[in-house]
Amino acid sequence: MAGKLALIAAGGTGGHMFPAQALAEVLLAEGWRVKLSTDDRGALYAGGFPAAVERSIVASATTARGGVLGKLAAPFKIASGVLAARRGFRADKPDIVVGFGGYPTIPAMSAALTMRLPRMIHEQNGVMGRVNRAFAARVDTVACGTWPTELPQGVHGIHTGNPVRASVKDRAGTPYRVPGDGPLHIVVIGGSQGARVLSDVVPAAIAALPTEMRPRLRVAHQARKEDHDRVVAAYRAAGVTAEVRHFFDDVPARFAEAQLVVARSGASTIADLTVIGRPSILIPLPTATNDHQTANARPLADAGAALMLPESVLDAESLTRDMHAVLSDPSRASAMAAAALSLGRPDAARRLYDLVTELAV
Repeated sequence: MAGKLALIAAGGTGGHMFPAQALAEVLLAEGWRVKLSTDDRGALYAGGFPAAVERSIVASATTARGGVLGKLAAPFKIASGVLAARRGFRADKPDIVVGFGGYPTIPAMSAALTMRLPRMIHEQNGVMGRVNRAFAARVDTVACGTWPTELPQGVHGIHTGNPVRASVKDRAGTPYRVPGDGPLHIVVIGGSQGARVLSDVVPAAIAALPTEMRPRLRVAHQARKEDHDRVVAAYRAAGVTAEVRHFFDDVPARFAEAQLVVARSGASTIADLTVIGRPSILIPLPTATNDHQTANARPLADAGAALMLPESVLDAESLTRDMHAVLSDPSRASAMAAAALSLGRPDAARRLYDLVTELAV
């Protein structure tokens, strides 16, 4: 078969899948063959992968969640996935296996380890996830999206940045339109899985903005399906123009148009904000493993690119205060956008590709 083969293993959230997609795009452009190994949930976020990427659904599980029976069955399900991955590798041997974290990466990374294939992981967050942490000392290279990243003792990482999809890179450094007398575009996004608290608090906070500002607001709010109707009703009652969907497939375009983004601080969201360069109010997910979303948001807050508002102190009043502070001060908003852009790594996918080619010799 023509071309070297990269097997990309990624878990079931957009935070894992989007950087995996970015690497796949570069690999294909350089003449590689690419296979994606994920689970049923991850496949939901694989729609943007190029058609040339061969997808395989693997059996995987976690012992950290689920009922007693699920926890007891998990090791057997994982073992089945590892054996299936080994069979697949023997039939079409990868030149390298790249893991992006999440439980669905366990079979591919385990098979690569036992077969002594070149292997590396990419950690998106400022604190390593459970699966990447388990493999960190057993791979050839650890690439880090957020810097600094908390790593296991004795493990050294290479800062590549978080790869962004072509649709984000195409809008890298799009000129920022400062808040003025025209429309004010606000994007509200809780990550690929949504966030109930944003649906609870943001509409009320926006409704409390000054009366003369509200008619100019254009809100794009990503809400979970079960929250959709009440969010629509809240904006309608406030007289605010809002588009509410459970998933936006054009987030890069919306970020490029936005004067302000209110979001969780998942790694992919941070990467998109810094590559495009937009001011934000970041509300870290408090239940994220080892509080990694706070670690993700801190560099932006320290650089003046974002306001970080912990969920423990989040309410409509505080969010109204912070939103108004940005939208009513063009010079501050412009400085925040510039600070965000200064942190961006639009070449992260290329940096990661360079590491891949060094290992797959």
